[in-house]
Formats: sequence, structure tokens, C-alpha cells
Amino acid sequence: MINSMTAFSRREHSGSWGHLTWELRSVNHRYLEPAFKLPENLRHLEPALRERIKRSLARGKVECSLRFSANAGIASMGAVNAELLAALLATCGQVCSQPGHWAALNPLEILAWPGILEDGGAGDDTVTSEALLLFDHALQELRATRQREGEQLARFIAQRLDDIPPLLDEQRSRMPVLLAEQRNRIVQKLREVDAGTDPERLEQELVLLAQKSDVDEELDRLQVHLQEVRRVITAGGACGRRLDFLMQELNREANTLSAKSLSADNTLGAVALKVLIEQMREQIQNIE
Repeated sequence: MINSMTAFSRREHSGSWGHLTWELRSVNHRYLEPAFKLPENLRHLEPALRERIKRSLARGKVECSLRFSANAGIASMGAVNAELLAALLATCGQVCSQPGHWAALNPLEILAWPGILEDGGAGDDTVTSEALLLFDHALQELRATRQREGEQLARFIAQRLDDIPPLLDEQRSRMPVLLAEQRNRIVQKLREVDAGTDPERLEQELVLLAQKSDVDEELDRLQVHLQEVRRVITAGGACGRRLDFLMQELNREANTLSAKSLSADNTLGAVALKVLIEQMREQIQNIE
């Protein structure tokens, strides 16, 4: 099973201590890059959160936002960091001693200063455990969403893979007729100008031209790459990078087909092939 890197999840939970809300957003990225927006009194959770994400996801930019609203009451506020408060007030006193007009200190703004309110014991332990548990649920929901979207991407790619073999068969079936027509045109032109060409040398040149125009190797490699794409999708896991590489190889062979084209129909077939490959490549950018 393959997974998408695009997903969103939201989980909320309330208790006597307050209300928690997790929002997780995941988008495509070359590597796994988690980012956190946490309340000041819950920043200590970040290492544990990072470890949980590493165990669950392989790639993607994951933005994790936590909002915490504590219930009114002294118990939810925590203790004041007296040492930090003293240092903050001393610094404010130095500023206010300078010439100028300074507004009076606002106690609520001082309490909002990072680190002034310390964690407050059992109440904060409860919030910490509830925040981690709620994060686990949100992360599980995010993974489920990525899996569902990954299944849709796999179906989309499988449809494009089914559309490609008929194009390759058509290219292969045309080649003998096109090479014969090209040979006849060259011989006819030489006859029209009555060029005294050595028949053996002419035959050698025609064989060389046929070899340059032959696309059997390109068609064979395209078939092999298509089989590998199917195998990788069936195996599942974090396969986005490998699939992207295979799309580059498919596109390389399609470009060669276009360059060797001997007719307008072959050129159109090569263009149709490149369109299907590009459609797959765009979707594969979202695969983990």
C-alpha cells in the first residue's frame, strides 16, 4: 500500500483542567520535516512528539499546532518563577530610570512573559499526558487519511499504466511498414536523379539508416520500466522517490521515440505517451 503525503487531521478533548485542540497538516516534501506550534507551558513535549512522527511517517512536511485553554482558577495557572520575575522587574526598572515617558507595568503582560509561570504539578502532568494521547489519535487519523489518498493515487497511476501498452504496441507494429516505405522513397529518388550508386554501398547505407530509426530497444526498455512501476506500487511503502526516478526513465525513452519518429502518427503517439507519463509524475510528487 502506498501513502500520500497530503492530509489533514483535527482532534479535540476537554476535561476539568481545560480544552486541548490538535491540528496536523501534511504536504509533500523531499524529506520528513515536522514543525510544531505549542503553548509555552507545553514546549517540553516537542522531543516526544518528534519521535512519534518519525515512527509513523517517512516523508512530508508536517505542521503540528496545539491550542490549550485552561479552565479558570489558580490551580491551572502554575507557580510564579520568582527568580525570573525579579530579573525581569530589575530590567524594566533600568529601562524606566532612563529619561522619557514610560507606561506603568501591566501585571498581566508580565505573567504572559515566557517562563514566568512554571508548570504546576499534578494538573500539568494531566495536561501533558492528555496532550500526548490526543496527539497519538490525531497522528493516527492523519496516517489513515494519507493511506486513503494513497489508494486513490495508486488507482490513478494504474489506469495510466494500462493506457500505455496499446501505444507501445501501435508504435512497434508500424515500424516494419515505415522502414520499408522509407527505403522505397530513397531508392526511388536515386532512380529519378539517375545517380550511379553502387548497389552494395546503397544497401549498407539503408541498413545503417534502418538501425538508427529502429526503436525496438526503446520500446523494450519502456516495457521493463512499466513492469517495475507496477511492482513498486504493489510492494507499497515509502516508494515515492523510486517512482519519481522511474518516471524520469520513462520520459527519457519517450523523448527518444519522438526523436526517431518516421511519421506524423508516430510523433503523435510519442506525444500521447509523454502526456500519460507527465500525468503520473505529477501525482507521484505527492506519494510518500
